[in-house]
Amino acid sequence: MKLDFLKYEGAGNDFILIDNRNETFSLVDDTETIKKLCDRHFGIGADGLMVLQMKNGFDFEMLYFNADGREGSMCGNGGRCIVAFANHLKVIEGETNFLAVDGPHYATISENGNWVSLQMIDVQDIKTDGDAFVLNTGSPHYVLEVEDLASKDVYQDGKTIRYNETYSAKGINVNFVEDLGDHYFVRTYERGVENETFACGTGVTAVSMAMAKKKGLTGRIKNSIRVPGGNLNVNFNYDGNSFNNVFLEGPATFVFEGSINI
Repeated sequence: MKLDFLKYEGAGNDFILIDNRNETFSLVDDTETIKKLCDRHFGIGADGLMVLQMKNGFDFEMLYFNADGREGSMCGNGGRCIVAFANHLKVIEGETNFLAVDGPHYATISENGNWVSLQMIDVQDIKTDGDAFVLNTGSPHYVLEVEDLASKDVYQDGKTIRYNETYSAKGINVNFVEDLGDHYFVRTYERGVENETFACGTGVTAVSMAMAKKKGLTGRIKNSIRVPGGNLNVNFNYDGNSFNNVFLEGPATFVFEGSINI
């Protein structure tokens, strides 16, 4: 079977996008095929794969699969990229309401089609684990502030936390953040990819919330985030108890299109 696809990236977080509006195939239980497609040596290469399909009451539905082939939790950069994909397909124009695994999402896209502002879920519950914060922004995240992040072994240190006794069963994404004054620098070890990625959308959202809580900030908070793959913005309201009106903003860029036999 020939599979047509488009490749997108959001701040270096890259994805395979598949249009399944005609429901001609299903990859839900085909873990090995997804894993091979995401493989950077034997397949197309990506941090994850997304399927766009129709859903009553919404413009479309987003199905997300990690690079390990398993269906994943919410992916923020993936969400922004699938909005750009839907805009390219003319499924939407300018704004959208779509369904993802963690519920409905609203998003807008710039006129040139490469900058997406995606509304994320509200968050109330933030726990601590030593000096770290643990919260779920659509995916579970561990956030730890560090110094000299550029020289940190994110792969090894992140893997150690992700597979420790507390988190190994369900897994967790591990984010290290350095406060550089006018912006946060963030690096992330992602479960499902099992490596450091160039960006993580739900991760920078979690970092922004954790740092607001740590600093005792309230009101409308706007953060600039630098990740290895580029720059993102996170904006939200925080009253000291809950985060709402949360938006993740950043680039969603078309890379190439092609077809592959599966």
